[in-house]
Amino acid sequence: MPAPSPEPSAEATASASDGLRFAFGTLTALPVTVTRWDRPAARAGMLCAPAVGLVAGALAAGAGLLLLLLGAGALLAAVATVAVPAVLTRGLHLDGLADTADGLGSAKPAGDALRIMKQSDIGPFGVLTLVLVLLAQVAALAQAYGHDWARGALAAVVSALAARLALTLAARRGVPPARPEGLGAAVAGVVPVPGAVGAVLAVAGLAAAGSAFLGAFDVLRAVLAVAAAVAVAELLLRHCVRRFGGVTGDVFGGLAETAATAALVVSSLG
Repeated sequence: MPAPSPEPSAEATASASDGLRFAFGTLTALPVTVTRWDRPAARAGMLCAPAVGLVAGALAAGAGLLLLLLGAGALLAAVATVAVPAVLTRGLHLDGLADTADGLGSAKPAGDALRIMKQSDIGPFGVLTLVLVLLAQVAALAQAYGHDWARGALAAVVSALAARLALTLAARRGVPPARPEGLGAAVAGVVPVPGAVGAVLAVAGLAAAGSAFLGAFDVLRAVLAVAAAVAVAELLLRHCVRRFGGVTGDVFGGLAETAATAALVVSSLG
């Protein structure tokens, strides 16, 4: 994937439509055509990434609730909820998580680690990470659905929002790309820091508003889920930048799955 063309001017902007097309066209497998491929469009797209999470989370929660309505148990509903975002991305985020784990686990210099991440196969670190992360996600969702269907649905939406919020934060200015090509180079450094902060506040506010009907404790839990996702993703992001010299498309995928897992674990507590 080529890097977007340079910004034509400091005042160059992209419309909300351009941003949404960029976000859904690059972050999902939905048939959306990206009409602009430049830095302003990339900026708008990464700021719109949580909107992708809202749609993915709603579809995931819908699948889980449908199975509950049909008489399935909480465990099967949790599996379906985890499967929907994986299908929407053709497994790219999970693949990125596995590749990032292989690169970090190799303990090799940045260049060698990046070559390992580009290989088509998955190594032992990647397999182990995938198994543990998927088990944690399913277990946390099963716990939430077992407590209350609304709590499970809310956990699905909040985790999907938090996962895409992690992408917005990873695309902020000051975070370099590890390679000159690929999705990492396309979106690295495009989001202004104030925009990233605004995205965090917007997602936390949306999570709080969506859980208000469940009670004050659920509002607090939803906000803490977003905070935990942001904190864990930020730790992983900084570690990847130190190890690889920047971000790649695989790192973005790993950040999304890590943030989603952290949010789900917090959502299952209490």
